[in-house]
Amino acid sequence: MSRYRRAHVPGGMFFFTVTIADRRDDILVRHIEHLRASYQRVQQARPFETLAICILPDHLHAIWKLPAGDSDFSTRWSLIKSAFSRGGPTASQRSESKISKRDKGVWQRRYWEHAIRSDSDLERHVAYVHFNPVKRGIVARVSDWPYSFHRFVGRGLLPSDWGGDVRDVPGRFGE
Repeated sequence: MSRYRRAHVPGGMFFFTVTIADRRDDILVRHIEHLRASYQRVQQARPFETLAICILPDHLHAIWKLPAGDSDFSTRWSLIKSAFSRGGPTASQRSESKISKRDKGVWQRRYWEHAIRSDSDLERHVAYVHFNPVKRGIVARVSDWPYSFHRFVGRGLLPSDWGGDVRDVPGRFGE
């Protein structure tokens, strides 16, 4: 069995990619309010700061800052994933093993995490989070995706036209 090593940096900043099991499903945006409620309940019970987040149909990206002396992001993600699964939808396709374990089969078991190491690393990851819906071809402008970015604009951290419009760039998306 593989042993995954997680970075444990008390009070650290981390970038995450958390993915659903069936990448063809759009469960996260179809049930966005339930996901938000699950996320907020865990955030209230085990505080952390969300520096950036983007919810896509089949995965999400987030950047968190943990409280001083606390490095336990694993429990937080486990609680968010289980809260969303418990009160929410069941995956459309589940294996016999998942059914027998009463696993709703919504999430991939693992997730990707990266410890943010510098201001430039943070800046690159924030840009990645916000630009991801454009990169995935879901929208042509960052501002067109409703589940990201707008909090940054509201706080005056980024202009509303940040990232431009890929329709204005020759050669993008098969043009």
